[in-house]
Amino acid sequence: MPLMEKEHYTIEDIYALPEGERAELIDGQMYMMSPPGRRHQWLSTYLLTEISLYIRSKKGTCEVYAAPFGVFLKNEKGEDDYLEPDIVVVCDLDKLDEKGCHGAPDWVIEIVSPSSKKRDYLKKTAIYMEQGVREYWIVDPMREVTVVYKCEEEGFPVIYKFGESVKAGIYEELEITIK
Repeated sequence: MPLMEKEHYTIEDIYALPEGERAELIDGQMYMMSPPGRRHQWLSTYLLTEISLYIRSKKGTCEVYAAPFGVFLKNEKGEDDYLEPDIVVVCDLDKLDEKGCHGAPDWVIEIVSPSSKKRDYLKKTAIYMEQGVREYWIVDPMREVTVVYKCEEEGFPVIYKFGESVKAGIYEELEITIK
């Protein structure tokens, strides 16, 4: 749910948050983020490890990051939106600096929490697809499904049940079974 103290927030408001508070900025609205639960953290660690080991085994140049890691995307007004996906894979290392990724990452994974469900499924899907994210996974532990959007393949997302192997689109040989 967005904060309602101001009508319009900016990236400066994100930087002014007290230590330990996290929020996302979408179209001038700030959305405070709840601390993740144990299942969320287990899924994040599992996925990050699988992806990292794959990239390392292939001597890949892409880099993988876990939240909190900032993704800065320009919205329709030319202002910065600021997102903190759970996992980000970036292959164009020129997009990276000490603050995060400036421009669309290649692969984004969001793990749904009760407080972020609507934002992950609706707002962020639209943003990531419009901005050119090549692949977007929504891992939903409550429904035990993974929803996969591939920007390069227009059409509907593919839904996988937990326990099924999910093939990563940006890597030919990487398959992950989410438990």
